[in-house]
Amino acid sequence: MPPLKISKKHHNHINNPFPSHPKGLPFIHGSLSFNPSKVPQHHAFQIGEDFQLNWSSGNGGWLSVSHLSQPKRSLWSTIPGEAFISAAAAQTEVEESRGSFAIKDGDVSFVCNHQSIEEIRVLYQSDIEKKAKNPDFLHGYFKADDSLKGMKFPVLIITGWVFSKKKNEKPVYRTLYSGTNKSFTFGSQIRRKPSYAARYWLLLDQKNKNQIGFKVKFGEIAWQWSPRTFPKASKTFPNWKLVRFRRQKLVVHFSRRRGFLPLSCEDDVEEEQKVELFKGFNRVFITYSSEEDERFYGFGEQFSHMEFKGKRVPILVQEQGIGRGDQPITFASNLVSYRSGGDWSTTYAPSPFYMTSKMKSLYLEGYSYSVFDLRKHDRVQIQIYESSAQGRILNGTSPVELIENFTEIIGRPPALPEWIISGAVVGMQGGTEAVRRVWDQLQEHDVPISGFWLQDWVGQRETLIGSQLWWNWEVDKDRYPGWKQLVDDLRACDIQVMTYCNPCLVPTDQKKNRKRDLFEEANNLGILVKDNNGHTYMIPNTTFDVGMLDLTHPKAGNWFKKVLHEMVDSGVRGWMADFGEGLPLDANTYSGEDAVAAHNRYPELWAKINREFVDEWRSTCHEKKKEDSNDNLVFFMRAGFRGSFKWSMLFWEGDQMVSWQKNDGIKSSVVGLLSSGLSGFAFNHSDIGGYCAVNMPMIRYRRSEELLIRWMELNAFSTVFRTHEGNIPSSNCQFYSNRNTLDQFARFAKVYKAWKFYRIKLVKEAAEKGLPVVRHLFLHYPDDEHVHSLSYQQFLVGSEFLVVPVLDRGKKEVKAYFPVSGGEIWQHVWTGRVFTKPLDNSGKNQQGFEAWIEAPIGYPAVFVKHGSSIGDMKSLVKFDIKSLQLRNSRSLLELPQTGTLAARMEKKGGVDIPNDGALQQYIDVALGANEALIGFFDGYMAPEVENHVILQADWAEQ
Repeated sequence: MPPLKISKKHHNHINNPFPSHPKGLPFIHGSLSFNPSKVPQHHAFQIGEDFQLNWSSGNGGWLSVSHLSQPKRSLWSTIPGEAFISAAAAQTEVEESRGSFAIKDGDVSFVCNHQSIEEIRVLYQSDIEKKAKNPDFLHGYFKADDSLKGMKFPVLIITGWVFSKKKNEKPVYRTLYSGTNKSFTFGSQIRRKPSYAARYWLLLDQKNKNQIGFKVKFGEIAWQWSPRTFPKASKTFPNWKLVRFRRQKLVVHFSRRRGFLPLSCEDDVEEEQKVELFKGFNRVFITYSSEEDERFYGFGEQFSHMEFKGKRVPILVQEQGIGRGDQPITFASNLVSYRSGGDWSTTYAPSPFYMTSKMKSLYLEGYSYSVFDLRKHDRVQIQIYESSAQGRILNGTSPVELIENFTEIIGRPPALPEWIISGAVVGMQGGTEAVRRVWDQLQEHDVPISGFWLQDWVGQRETLIGSQLWWNWEVDKDRYPGWKQLVDDLRACDIQVMTYCNPCLVPTDQKKNRKRDLFEEANNLGILVKDNNGHTYMIPNTTFDVGMLDLTHPKAGNWFKKVLHEMVDSGVRGWMADFGEGLPLDANTYSGEDAVAAHNRYPELWAKINREFVDEWRSTCHEKKKEDSNDNLVFFMRAGFRGSFKWSMLFWEGDQMVSWQKNDGIKSSVVGLLSSGLSGFAFNHSDIGGYCAVNMPMIRYRRSEELLIRWMELNAFSTVFRTHEGNIPSSNCQFYSNRNTLDQFARFAKVYKAWKFYRIKLVKEAAEKGLPVVRHLFLHYPDDEHVHSLSYQQFLVGSEFLVVPVLDRGKKEVKAYFPVSGGEIWQHVWTGRVFTKPLDNSGKNQQGFEAWIEAPIGYPAVFVKHGSSIGDMKSLVKFDIKSLQLRNSRSLLELPQTGTLAARMEKKGGVDIPNDGALQQYIDVALGANEALIGFFDGYMAPEVENHVILQADWAEQ
């Protein structure tokens, strides 16, 4: 394959503030033909024990995959008469600047957009023996791939050709002679562009009861100055005759070397050089059907959108960007640093996985760059930047099942240590004295604290853009004198110390108090990534350059684990494992693998090394019979790919702006939580208050007190409740800035702790099933069409809490949507007010309803399912958290199982009626149905009292 064409943009001082979207190949359309003498009209082919492929020759031919438990429900299907496998060869162009990347399609050499099917065949175990006796078995499949070992039989193989012919071309004929003295006649039309073709094989095999694998491979490319003709392939081409392509004198992909005499013309030489340059395809297209109203969720941690129908979604690990389309910050970011503003699609942790509202799900395997093109209303096209493609199709009848089936194979995180989910993780900097001072303040406010996260433990240095950390992972005892005593004092109060590291190292010649020079050690060991000259690749990062660990090197992991061991020996029990998204695409790794694949795989390797250390530490503690739960380690990271949650223990969402904006502010933090949760990232959270502040003459982003408190409210209902001072602490309001911020921080740290009992249950469920702690409503209400369009407006915690956060400046009420398809009654946690909806005539509630909810600062709109044991909010009373008195509390009616009613009502336009008989009668009926809470509001009243308004309702329990 030709090398990547890379343009470095690191050192441009002025850049285009509106960079164009990376150019890609257009949506590829092609026709499908088949050989009716070998392919039946209609047939169901078995795949493994639980799947089948259904083929129909109607409407030009199409196929679908289904599970035998529901054979009429299609899990994946093609478009009648249209190609579902295509391929191309094109130059790949990359623009790169400090962790931001844009991959584009350059010059296109050839596209094989049409497809024929020559054979659909089920293979059994006994068929494997035939390959040894017949090397041409299945048109040479076993020369291309010997991957049937260990598979669950029967498997299914579809074979045929992909080619670039045009239907309307009328060939003329000429003859070529091969080295075997056999002549081959082919149809040719005199035209400027040649035709290309290659044999393909599509293998389908069952992986487990709910997953079927697919793999696409190609043979060597053949070309002619005419379209490829296929023998009796379809009635569409009745006049075409069998021909043979001239094979090139080179081994391409999976076929054996074969040579034929070349044509003696300059054009042939040019085409030979073109094919030899690419040595095969480097683009694979898989096209299949989609329903117009089908919604697509997933694709990893996405920050701008929850649903992706109508979009073209690239899957590439990189910096998420500063602004991501929010203005004016994106303009400014792009102006001073090329593409650093990002856009709606840029993310630290993408994944080539999705699920849809029609309960269809698919993911790609491998680490190549890919693009999911969902812009057409009736089809999907996946473009894989590789010579082959493989992935899996999932079976499931609900989003919960699909996530369970996905994570069953990919992996699930271990349960988090209990200490980190027991209180606030206080993120701060400043040294020993600053930490002790803030600790005293928090103790005065009785704040439940899990840990202090001290990212500046390594010391700071002054640069042109301000204070930055020394990336040399050892404690700076000048900044933290008495480090060991500080750690011990905190641990004595069940407060753990957390630190910071990343896979990059900086030369420390100017750091006088260093004990070790980790950069020099790693450089001498040869475990840093190399440039094209074989030298250590010094990667630009803000105002200094760094070396990056080559995690594919067999010595790198053990060396870095020793660095972590020294950190943990000092009493540290957690750390941020930052970065992982910035491996340059022109870097050379020890493994020698494809540059883009190495780039996407790097965050998984980074997580794996950290996790291996945690597991080794736990094993050591177990051997020493140390069962103290406070000794359990945890790390959190932001970069990831499809399988990162198998290794990483906890994620955080990276660097949001300290703003209310949609694409990179507080709203995006909610979207990131929910999209990642639907992609298998079970444990995730954001920095309270956001991270990125800006202090420019014309553009200022500073964290306000209101934003900080609203973010506290939001994160009190996430997996981890952790603060961050931000990149410019002095510009941001902090939790310790004044009495009010301290009071609110104490309040919501207590709220967070109040539902710890449920959080422990959800953490265990995530480790066992892969379900996220924070959930989009689609996960539990997939049949409620209203929830399909929700993004940041609201979310579930587990299945029992409904949270509607305030995400706009100055707002004191929110519109909540209450799903009631399961007959739910939702109770407001601050007032006890209940929300439900009468059943329709069928006795069901498919659609919920909306209501405006008061949510002044300190009282986010949070609801719990009535009747759930999780809904016992007496724990709030335990922490002295006061209830909210709403302006219009007339609609509250709380009914214990037995008691005496004292109610005041009034007829609409009438006078008060105490102890109304009709009301009492309705209550009796309700209690007889074992309903303990009944709400009357917004027109949802029992018919018996529909002309009344409840003013007050009190019960005295018997």
